[in-house]
Amino acid sequence: MIKIIVLASNNAGKLKEFGEMLGPIGFVLEPQCAFNVPEADEPHPTFIENALAKARHAAALTGLPALADDSGVCVNALGGAPGVISARYGGEPKSDAANNRKLLVDLAPHADKSAYYYCALVYVRHANDPQPIIAEGRWNGEIIAAPRGAGGFGYDPHFWLADLGKTVAELRPEQKNALSHRGQALRALVEKLQ
Repeated sequence: MIKIIVLASNNAGKLKEFGEMLGPIGFVLEPQCAFNVPEADEPHPTFIENALAKARHAAALTGLPALADDSGVCVNALGGAPGVISARYGGEPKSDAANNRKLLVDLAPHADKSAYYYCALVYVRHANDPQPIIAEGRWNGEIIAAPRGAGGFGYDPHFWLADLGKTVAELRPEQKNALSHRGQALRALVEKLQ
């Protein structure tokens, strides 16, 4: 049985990543823009609270189950920044190039370049679901100054994986899905859904 879920995002990269992993188990993801759902506010200081707010918002406006993530890069030398403001770190309008520029400038004086991608994934059956399903993932790496690779999006060209000798942007999509913070969170979510 195919089940339609609204993805509380208009990010084409996320839609593709989640769709590739959820499709084989019978879920069809539709982006919230397909239902004219505007982006939800993300006023909270934690990834989980923001993901829950986005999922409830999309479910309330569509009447469908909803899936939302809040994810970002957390840099240890910057106290976890950009964190929940990763998508808007470089200011408005949001832009990957501006975000990466600001991150490199802020990190330049620090010797410690260690960072991690974090993802909180929240699934709600309906807007007032008292038991949302929450899954998390974390992917460790470090930030490098010179971008490498043409794949991925966001901070991927600067996120170095020492054990692979590549940035995330140099990984094949199936390799990224297998290793990433979103992939980890999604596998945990699928286990919980089953």
